[in-house]
Amino acid sequence: MKSASIPSLRVDPELRTAAESVLREGETLSAFVESSLRAQIHHRRTQEQFIARGLAAKDEAKRTGIYYNSGDVLEMLTAKLAKAKASGQK
Repeated sequence: MKSASIPSLRVDPELRTAAESVLREGETLSAFVESSLRAQIHHRRTQEQFIARGLAAKDEAKRTGIYYNSGDVLEMLTAKLAKAKASGQK
């Protein structure tokens, strides 16, 4: 597959200096920008999926009329965590 390029990015000198100051040994500014772009894409897709699941849950609750209060949910999660810890799971 051919590689493509991202448009040039004009930034304040302070931002460039800040970015360069956090580069790891042998890391280039281009590699840092690419890594940051990939991370942001992943974050946004994850966020979109989270919102979609929340909206689907809301619709399901409306459809069924079954709702859970936060205390019940926390109680259930606490019990689930205790069970997992007791069985040695993470």
